[in-house]
Amino acid sequence: MDQSGVTAHKPKSPWGMTATVPAVSGSSLADVMSEQLARQLEEENHNFGCLTDSSGVWLSDDSAETTSDLMLAQMLQMQYDREFDDQLRREERKFNGGSKVSISFENYRKVHPYEDSDSSEDEVDWQDTRDDPYRAAKPQTAPRRGFAGKGKNITTKHDAVMCGRKNTARMDNFAPGVQVGDGLGMDLKLSNQVFNSLKQHCVSEQRRSAKLHEKKEHSTAEQAVDPRTRLLMYKMVNAGVLESINGCISTGKESVVFHANGGSLEEQPVPDEVVLKVFKTTLNEFKNRDRYIKDDYRFIDRFTKLNPRKIIRLWAEKEMHNLSRMRKAEIPCPDVVVLRKHILVMSFIGQDHVPAPKLKDVMLSSDDMKKAFHQVLEMMQKLYKECHLIHADLSEYNMLWHQGKVWLIDVSQSVEPTHPHGLEFLFRDCRNVSTFFQKRGVSEALSIFELFNAVSGLDIPIGAENEAEFVAEIVALEKRNEDHVQRRGKKTFALASTDDEEEEEKQEADPPLRTDVDD
Repeated sequence: MDQSGVTAHKPKSPWGMTATVPAVSGSSLADVMSEQLARQLEEENHNFGCLTDSSGVWLSDDSAETTSDLMLAQMLQMQYDREFDDQLRREERKFNGGSKVSISFENYRKVHPYEDSDSSEDEVDWQDTRDDPYRAAKPQTAPRRGFAGKGKNITTKHDAVMCGRKNTARMDNFAPGVQVGDGLGMDLKLSNQVFNSLKQHCVSEQRRSAKLHEKKEHSTAEQAVDPRTRLLMYKMVNAGVLESINGCISTGKESVVFHANGGSLEEQPVPDEVVLKVFKTTLNEFKNRDRYIKDDYRFIDRFTKLNPRKIIRLWAEKEMHNLSRMRKAEIPCPDVVVLRKHILVMSFIGQDHVPAPKLKDVMLSSDDMKKAFHQVLEMMQKLYKECHLIHADLSEYNMLWHQGKVWLIDVSQSVEPTHPHGLEFLFRDCRNVSTFFQKRGVSEALSIFELFNAVSGLDIPIGAENEAEFVAEIVALEKRNEDHVQRRGKKTFALASTDDEEEEEKQEADPPLRTDVDD
């Protein structure tokens, strides 16, 4: 203060706006201090309420009074608490992820949502509806007697308004995954027709979701590796049967083939390269499996259509037995290593992780093609006469060319000649083989009818080479063979009459195609 009475100003405070010093007047020191303290407290209360924006970030305006250390400490503490809550919220989202059951860190927050009225809506991840004025009231229900009121004002339990409100309240009982919306504070009314349609839709969606989840967990489709199959593969690797599983080689309608490196077994040596044939447990692509297995005497007592997994195990076991017969007859085919439920481990036909090409994909010379035809003819005859088997799916897709000769694969559907449809399957195989080699220009390739007689050893007259008549002769032979097998079975259990014995003697004069042969 100078002598002229002009007020002197101090330098600008680093905490904010410049602090002004009132001029000296005739008032006492106590009055001056009381007026200055009252003005300061009023400014503190005014500035403390407007220093935050809607997002909770403190503003550094020049009009904010920051001369008070208490107010500054509160501002810093509030900002620190908000940063701590933000970090805690991020940790909570990271910890829960996409789980349906979440854990809340609400009790560890410094500034709780119900205590902080300035927090934004996106920061509040919960809603306290204990004192919510928009909370829907409980629907009014009719009394136990079924109506209320008298005369024209009577209201029954079938009232449209009352039923609509009741149906709206019952929507809260739907499954948790059903989005019913937020109707707080709204007088919503759903008719019985709409409510029943929504309820039926929710039930059907819940069943469909459960069915898809169960199918995904318990079925073997496409890549054929469901949790059970994967566990079996891991067990074989851990047991040392396999060293490693490399990848998928081919995919078919009934199975998926994986390449693997062989390990060791106590009973027999394991090849360096093996394949895992994993049979699919879904019957969507191959629905007529039972046609090939239900009439096979080896599995007739164990066949059931109720459990698909048991059918697949029988399917894998059947291919193992068929391959064993073929190896005894020295027919080129994969060697069986081990069978684990619906996974069949066999030797790998190929070299250095490269599978042998199919006969339809390989380009052979005319001499090699003739050689391949004669080899296929010989294998079909051995398969029928020595192994007592019919391939039932023989084509250029199931024959491989490796080391200068043809190899047969995929014999899981093979049946015996005594099968009720065995000769029909053989005729189909002959058609596929004859058509393929004739298209490749093999002049020595036999016709369908000649090839069938050459393989089966039968002498069905070709005549005009009418396929329908030829097939009719085959069906008649199958019927006669089936009747003979059934009569032989009856003869074991009961004594036949004289007429039956004469009929059996007449039938034995024309013997069946093949008798049953055990493995």
